[in-house]
Parts: sequence; C-alpha cells; structure tokens
Amino acid sequence: MKKLVIGILAHVDAGKTTLSESLLYLSGKIGRLGRVDNKDAYLDTFELERARGITIFSKQAMFEIGETQITLLDTPGHVDFSAEMERTLQVLDYAILVISGADGVQGHTKTLWRLLHTYRIPVFLFVNKMDQIGTDKDKLKKELKKQLDDGCIEFGQVQTEDFCDQLAMCDETMLETFLETGNIESSQIKGAIRERKVFPCFFGSALKLEGVEELMEGIVKYALVPAYPAEFGAKIFKIARDDQGNRLTYLKITGGSLKVKDVLTNGIWKEKVNQIRIYSGQKFEAVNEVEAGTVCAVTGLSQTGPGEGLGIEEASYTPILEPVLSYQIILPDGCDPRVMVPKLRQLEEEEPELHIVWDEKLQEIQAQIMGEVQIEILQSLIKSRFGVDVTFGAGRIVYKETIANEVEGVGHFEPLRHYAEVHLLLTPGERGSGLQFGTECSEDVLGKSWQRLVLSHLEEKEHKGVLTGSAITDLKITLVSGRAHNKHTEGGDFREATYRAVRQGLKEAESILLEPYYAFQLELPAKMVGRAMTDIEKMHGTCEISQTNGEMTVLVGSAPVVTMKNYQQDVVAYTKGLGRLFCSLKGYEPCHNSSEVIAIMGYDSESDLENPTGSVFCAHGAGFWVDWYAVKDYMHLESYLQEKGLLEETGPHRASHSEERWISLEEIDQIINSTFYANQGKKSVWKKRKTAQESYYDQISYSREKERKEEYLLVDGYNIIHAWPELKELADENMDGARMRLLDILSNYQGIRKCQIIAVFDAYRVQGHAEEVMDYHNIHMVFTREAQTADQYIEKFAHDHSKKYHITVATSDGLQQIIIRGAGCALLSARDLKVEIDVANERLKKEYQELQGINRNYLADGLSSVVKQQVEKMVRKSNEKK
Repeated sequence: MKKLVIGILAHVDAGKTTLSESLLYLSGKIGRLGRVDNKDAYLDTFELERARGITIFSKQAMFEIGETQITLLDTPGHVDFSAEMERTLQVLDYAILVISGADGVQGHTKTLWRLLHTYRIPVFLFVNKMDQIGTDKDKLKKELKKQLDDGCIEFGQVQTEDFCDQLAMCDETMLETFLETGNIESSQIKGAIRERKVFPCFFGSALKLEGVEELMEGIVKYALVPAYPAEFGAKIFKIARDDQGNRLTYLKITGGSLKVKDVLTNGIWKEKVNQIRIYSGQKFEAVNEVEAGTVCAVTGLSQTGPGEGLGIEEASYTPILEPVLSYQIILPDGCDPRVMVPKLRQLEEEEPELHIVWDEKLQEIQAQIMGEVQIEILQSLIKSRFGVDVTFGAGRIVYKETIANEVEGVGHFEPLRHYAEVHLLLTPGERGSGLQFGTECSEDVLGKSWQRLVLSHLEEKEHKGVLTGSAITDLKITLVSGRAHNKHTEGGDFREATYRAVRQGLKEAESILLEPYYAFQLELPAKMVGRAMTDIEKMHGTCEISQTNGEMTVLVGSAPVVTMKNYQQDVVAYTKGLGRLFCSLKGYEPCHNSSEVIAIMGYDSESDLENPTGSVFCAHGAGFWVDWYAVKDYMHLESYLQEKGLLEETGPHRASHSEERWISLEEIDQIINSTFYANQGKKSVWKKRKTAQESYYDQISYSREKERKEEYLLVDGYNIIHAWPELKELADENMDGARMRLLDILSNYQGIRKCQIIAVFDAYRVQGHAEEVMDYHNIHMVFTREAQTADQYIEKFAHDHSKKYHITVATSDGLQQIIIRGAGCALLSARDLKVEIDVANERLKKEYQELQGINRNYLADGLSSVVKQQVEKMVRKSNEKK
C-alpha cells in the first residue's frame, strides 16, 4: 500500500480541526463528525484543548483513500505553539494549508507559507468557510496569487483551457507540451506540484463537507509517493508522555525498517526499543515492525530529542520560530526550586524551546515563552502533572548576538596531563540562518574521530555572546585546525578547547546585538493612517500602504517586538474597535538601542566563569591561564587565516609564526611528565608576555625575575569527607568526628606544605546562618552563610583572588573542577590530595628515621625546626590517646 504523511496547517480559527474531522469522516475512519464547539473532535484529545477549543499538541490519525494510506498530522494553529507545528514539518511529504475564506491571507498564514518554502514541502490549499456571507472566490484567488504565489491555481474546476493555460505558465516543460498538444500530462502536473511550482487550491466548507471530497481526490491523484532507501533511517520530531508517564519518542522511518528490541544510536547514546506504537487519535496499536514511510511512537529511549536523525538521517537545524520573551517562573512558598527544575526539564524535553534555566545569580527559574496563551497552558500542565501552582513574572525580551566580520577563534586546554587545541573559523551568516557547523580540517592534522567530537561539542551547547551573554546566531562555525595528544587527550579536553575557541573568536570579532522583530499587517480606517504611521515611526519600525478598500486601508511593515508588543490595545482604542493588528515573528534584526540594552544588562564576558574566554596552557609541568587577547601568542598551531594569506599581522604582541616550529609530541610528554606535583605551588607569573616558543623550549633563558605569590589551598570539606573511604565510614556514624579528623589531617599537612589552608563546609541550609570564619590550630575553617554552598564560596574566592595568590582547590566535583580550571587555578582531586598528604607524611617519617639512625643521642639537635614541630605534635597526640 502507498504511504503518505500529510500535515494540516492553518492560522488559528481557519477551521483546520473541522477539516481534519471531515477528512476522517469521508474516508470512513470515524462514524460521525466531531465538533470543536461540542468538545468532541477526534484529534483534540487533551482536556486543555477541548476546554479552550484550540489545538495545542500535534497529533496523528491514520485513514485510507483507495490504495493510499495517509498519516494525517494535525498541528497547532495558534502562534504561541508555532514551534510544535514547525517540528512536525520535518517529517511531511505534503502539507494542506487551510485559509479562512472570510478572513483571507493573514499574517501568520504568510509565516506558515515561508516555513513551507524553507522546508521545501509541496502544498495543497483548502480555502474554507466559503459558505459564509461576503466571501468572494475570484477576489480570494487573486489574493492567493498576490500574497503567496502565482502557482496557486484552482483544481476543483473542470480542466478547461484556462486551467491548462495557468499551469503552462508555471513550468517550461508543461508550456512546451501545452503548445504542442493543447493538453498537459498528469505526470507533469505531479512533478510540478512536488517541485513547488504549482499549488493546487480547493474551495469549500469543511463544516458542510463541501469541496472536501475534491481535495481528497486531488491529493490521491497528484501526490507522488516517496521512494525510500533500504538502509535504516529515522527522523525524531516530537517527545511526549502517555497517561502512565511513559516517555514516547515520535519519529518517521525514512529508510529500511524498525523492529522491537532493535538498538538505536545517534553516536552518543545507545538504547533499545521496547515498544512500537501506531497512534490514531487517543488509541494506538502496538506492532513488532514498521517500514519506511511510517510515523510511529517508540518507548525505551530516554535520551532522544526533537530534530535528531538516526541511521542515515541527519539532524535538523534549530526551529526558525523561537520564543522571543523570557519569563520568571515563580514557585509557591515552600517549593524548593532545585526539586522543581528537574520536573520542568521533562516539559523542556517535549518543548525544547522553553529553555528552562536556573539562574544561580538571580536565584530564579526562567523559561522562554511565545505568549500569554502558552503561559496559561503551561500553568495547567504543571498543575496537572506535578501538582504545583506556579505563576509567571513579567516578560523580558530574548536578545541574540552575531558578528559582522570573519575571525579565527583559538581554544587551548592543557592543565597537567591534559591536552587539546582547537581552531574555529567564525563567519557571519544571513539573517535567520541560525547556527551552522562544518569542518575544513585535514585528517592528517586532526583525526576524524576528534573532528566529530568537536562538532558534537559545538552543537550540544547554547554558546553565549560577549556583549550581553545572549545566545549567538546567524553565523557559521567551521573547524579548520586542531591538535590532540595520543596519550593525554581526553574527550573532555576538546569540550573545553572548543568552548574557549568560540568565546575567544567572539571577543576578537565585531559583535552585533540582535532583537526580535514583528512583521505586521494593520487594518484601520483611512483617516487614521497618519496617526498609525507616526506611531510606527516612534516604535523604530517601517511600514507602507499595501491596499485601500473603500474607507479601510491596510498597512504592512515591521517593528521591534519590545516597542510593538502592546500596540494592539492602542489600535483598538484610537480606532474605536474598527482597527485590527496582525503580528507574526519576522526574525532577528540589529537592535535599535543596543548601547542602552548592553548597559542595562551589564554583562562582563571575562568574569563569566562558566563560559571562559581565555585558555589554559602548560609550561615546565605547570598549567597557567592566558587571557583571550594573548592566546594566539601561545598557540601551538599556525593561524589558519595567516596560512591562507587572509590576515595580516597586527598588534605589537602577535607572535611571528614563520619563526615557530611545531612542538613535537615527545616534547609535550617531557613537559607534562616533568614532575607529578609540579602544579602544587610552583606556578609563576612572568612580567613580560611570552611567545609560544619561549613557553615551550628549554634552551630559552629569561632575564626577568619571577614574581612570588602566597599559596592557598582551598578544601571542599564535605566533598573530601565523602570521597575518602576512612572519613566516609566515620561520617556515617558521626559527622562532627569526621570533620575534626579531616581538620587534624590538614593541620598536620600545613606544617609540611607551609601554605594557607582553608577548609570550607556547607551551612547553606541553616536558616539565618551568617558566614563564619575561624582558626583551627594553623589552618582556617569556613562555614558558609545561608543559601551559599561551599562550591559557591570556593568559586568566588578563586575568582576574586586568582591574580593575587597561587590558589589550589581540592575537590572531586566535576563541574566545580571545570570552573576552577577556567579561573586559572590549580586543581587537586580528592584522590590526589590523599596521595599528596600520604607522600608528605611518608617523607617526614623517612627523614625522622634517617636522622635517628645517624645519631640516636643527638637526634633533636639534628632535626630541622619544621620536623621538630611535627615530632613534638605527634608525641603529644600519642600521649593524649594513652
């Protein structure tokens, strides 16, 4: 049986759901027509949809016309749920665009038309509600040709000479056939529709079943069934959950077949399919196998996301229609945000555009939302699914950033026993193009597996711009060079180097702040056009008169969302209800008041520890921090742009690459392995900036003195206690005892290491607790204040004092390790700290025994003052235990 996947799209209230009911009824799928008004439509299966009378979630129905099996995907019509609709476009063979005959082509209709063009989906049009008084078919046909495309041709009519004449004007091949034979072949019409040269139009009333059969016959007659390859492929377009809470991954099979218990992977995760479901409305049929062309839902996959491709299918780009407003989600009293965020992540899986974020600085949960209707739906969903009543704060505009010039970004990550360098070419793209990623790097320079890893790291994260910390867009990022070490490079090293390369490039580039713009259509009395144009000019928008019909005039144009979002109320007021404003998201354009916005947001790119702009290099076995503006003085690989002759040497600090040679892997080994403990207090800051040559070759001598800094060791107390087995065992019985034992160990160690030691313990859950700092023997002990974790205290201390002191942080917290490295501080894991202390104690014990063996009678005289103090302390503690 032939298989077609057809989506049905429309502006809200155009009658899309009613047309879906008519198609299902006339095909015999349902026995009676449901009504949106009666809240019994076959595809409006959720209570929220029936209550509001709108489609919120895309759903599918299966029906047959002759030998053709059609999977109908019903999509939301309301602009607030445009992203849900757009995700569905990725799997369509054809689309039915429904237009209200009473309202004509609306602003959102044009948005849908542009999306269908972007995704290259052939379209059948159904002009609905032609039974309403005042509809004019001839006028509507002219409007379709003018507002949408000249290829919009009525197909419900008898194939007259005029019909063939219109078709012939759409394609040269059809024109030649028509001139030769006076007719046009059906296969040629099919091809023209598939190539989007012709758009068949049908007129009628879905409610009265007028014109619907002609639409169905036209689809079966003129739609071409796709040919699919034998190799497996699938496109994921939706994540949802059933009534029992099972996670469902909706996908279309685009090649081969899929069976229950098959293992699927996208190269990062690998999971088994437990069940395959074919949904139609609320009901589903569980099957053992599905073939290409089928839309189904599968269970057992926990890491999938909309837009992912499986097998031979490639991933899709980010949806074009994204939310432009950010709202604070306000939780009720007593509801812990850290408990609520993981629950909200479930909704984010289903609606990725929500971008649920916990802002640590503001201590609030934020979400990106399309509009007021979506807020109401989200409130209902959170209440029904999690039993929590939330409210939303005032909306803030979601800004974005791009660049104006091409730059090469370099990221290097080389703390002790790690190594990765990445060079990325950042190229400005067209407005609305989003982010694109590619590679032009030879596999002789960087292996294919490492290149794939870099690309995956580029795609996995929302990269922040350097003006306001907003997401970047409209540029292409190309991997042009990179380097790995066959022994010391790990996957996480390339993640760090890739992120830093993006940020370093952005710092060098000329950044542009972007804001969202509305495309609008304003209908109002002609005598009020002057007032409207003045308003739009004040909004920093542009407009022009599109048409004048009697006493009414239509203005079209665009304006920033921030200035126009509440203009509908003004229009209603000054036109006394006669004016109508239709807005749709046009996209992002340069911000009209960028300086003001940048100042208000107050973002400091160089203080953003989670998104560092600089890199970490290694010299003489110790890692050191290099700011973004000096990274290219230290990088190991030649600049791609200079190698291609696309960049001239600029600035007094640019290293002469022609004089440098590549550092060998053996030399890197020698540097990294020079000492196991080299990063403990031996890092130095040079008074002059060093080139890459000076940093890496032993034969270079320096005339400058090294600047000595006081050393600090910060210990994440509870993290270490739970990481050391002997302390964890003690903590299970008595946490105070474990804490005192750790302090004793650190106190002993301080006598050997002779640095400032700060042990930090969480007290953030203690209501009203103020930050408490006290001395314990020769070390310092800190209990954090309420709402501040030990992680936060350590990160703040490292950030504030990294340039003043040599700071080493002891923790096994993975995220904190990345942040600490980003701040340029040295790092010890819990295991490394334990080894360091044990080795120091063993060295002390050995020194004591050697001296005792030399002269038992005069041992005390032979000991150094440091050793004497340690021996005396050990003796005292031994006596106390007795």
